[in-house]
Amino acid sequence: MQRESKASSIACIALVGKKVLIAHRNPTGQMGGRWEFPGGKVEAGESDTEAVIREFREEFGVDVTVGEEIAEAGFVHNGTDVTLHAYRVFVPHDGLEIPYVLTEHTGYRWAGIDEVEGLSFVDSDLKLYPAVRQYIEALPDNA
Repeated sequence: MQRESKASSIACIALVGKKVLIAHRNPTGQMGGRWEFPGGKVEAGESDTEAVIREFREEFGVDVTVGEEIAEAGFVHNGTDVTLHAYRVFVPHDGLEIPYVLTEHTGYRWAGIDEVEGLSFVDSDLKLYPAVRQYIEALPDNA
């Protein structure tokens, strides 16, 4: 089967302490109803940083600051090779006292990285999981 050119996606690793923001996808579409690190496709002409900022604004209604790249992984989506880049993201608040405005998810929560393995998580994000876990575990306790 012939594959199209490479595509790029981003995963956003927002942390409060050592808890990571995970979101529950709407029930429709591929991987619907599963948990994920927020993120999405990088649009044509858009940098990864611009994609992270756009995705958080569209999906959660907040402006974020983008930090370092944590990990990357490859996967195939509908015959297209995709490179998924995970970035540290700094949110302006935790979305608890002032809830995030959701457009693509039915809910969100702050989870310990160990919890991810026990959830129905999207396949592509699970490819990032070992590196994200290592990154979080290496953070100082007051990070």
